Amino acid sequence: MSTPDWQGKRVTVAGLGVSGIPAAKVLHALGAVVTVVNDGDDERSRTQAAELEALGITVRLGDGATLPEGTELVVTAPGWQPDKPLFLAAAAAGVEIWGDVELAWRLRGPDAAPWLAVTGTNGKTTTVRMLASILEAAGLRTAAVGNIGVSLLDAVAGDETYDVLAVELSSYQLHWAPSLRAHSAVVLNLAPDHIDWHGSMEAYAADKGRVYEGNTVACVYNVADKATEDLVREADVEEGCRAIGFTLGTPGPSQLGVVEGLLVDRAFVDNRQQQAQELAEVTDVNPPAPHNVANALAAAALARAYGVPAAAVRDGLRAFRPDPHRIEKVADVDSVAYIDDSKATNTHAAEASLASYDPIVWIAGGLAKGATFDELVEKSAKRLRGVVLVGADRALIREALARHAPEVPVVDLDRTDTGAMSAAVREAAQLARPGDTVLLAPACASMDMFANYNKRGEAFADAVRALAAERA
Repeated sequence: MSTPDWQGKRVTVAGLGVSGIPAAKVLHALGAVVTVVNDGDDERSRTQAAELEALGITVRLGDGATLPEGTELVVTAPGWQPDKPLFLAAAAAGVEIWGDVELAWRLRGPDAAPWLAVTGTNGKTTTVRMLASILEAAGLRTAAVGNIGVSLLDAVAGDETYDVLAVELSSYQLHWAPSLRAHSAVVLNLAPDHIDWHGSMEAYAADKGRVYEGNTVACVYNVADKATEDLVREADVEEGCRAIGFTLGTPGPSQLGVVEGLLVDRAFVDNRQQQAQELAEVTDVNPPAPHNVANALAAAALARAYGVPAAAVRDGLRAFRPDPHRIEKVADVDSVAYIDDSKATNTHAAEASLASYDPIVWIAGGLAKGATFDELVEKSAKRLRGVVLVGADRALIREALARHAPEVPVVDLDRTDTGAMSAAVREAAQLARPGDTVLLAPACASMDMFANYNKRGEAFADAVRALAAERA
């Protein structure tokens, strides 16, 4: 681990949690004088503060706005917005602000593992985990880290050594990581999200595009999403770095794509004008929904950029098991499939999910986060057998359905308690016919009714299993 002169350097860490605590511990171990500031002052925060204070780290709860006197560097948790008073004070004082990713990058040693970086509006975690599975199948020491929940600092500062890291990066993390330079990177897709944090779609896209800066081997983009290719064109990369596309169609030269049920590579082959390398079958992807096949192609492109053989792509995809609540089949009940995609928390993710099935009884609703639903409903209308709406902002979806799918039956459940999910499943079962799919793809956040999307998915699965038991 690289160790510049941290001894006595006064560092303020903004925020506790999955990134703040490791940052504080690592900096303290390097000899920095660390003060952690945190907006919250609840029981969990006090427990975390006590752990740090036992190490000799100062923690200030309930005041994340004031810059501690003498601060020479601020290291922030990724979710803190750029316009917070703490950061404005730091900028006025000429104090640099790093995110935890930037800190991890700066602490890398000269022989540190290169990073294969993944960002995008949707599909990041699945793609990173697919990538790690492929790298492991190639016999490489690797880990899926970053926004996936495993701190990059733990990977960089820990005792374990790696050949290469599969790194998930959010737009928040990229905003605070100006010197990051990945081996290769991908922006999977771009759709409006977190606009309140970034201030505009243009700023959001620009932060996503930071992942391409300084890439040395490959900038991977989505052929179906021109905005991702535009970000590659704008990036300042190392000489010889290539633009590599992925597509669900037949790939051109320097692309990966699909031909007759096969994932193929026309980018990392000797004669990409005339040759293609078979990597895997579409059925090796679990599940083989179109957007998940796209994730697999992106993961394969990064792995191939690192020199992984074709057989490892196939073996890694076969070994991969998706996280819960991502287009996860719960059960078949009376010849109707029940699919849990609670992770589809925005319209872009829900559109991909809805495109994977036909016909569908759609369970949707929750907190819209400023989203509009006309485009989603218009694109998906022909697939809909019926719709069951739940959650605080369900009226927005109901109004879009009235405009673009007036013939589709809609059940509007006027309740936001957690028991509403059981009622939603029963209403969906009444609308469904044999061969249909009941799909939970809410297109909304969950916090109006549930602690998180996991709890929402669990409630759906529990309700489906209860229905199956009754009808067994």
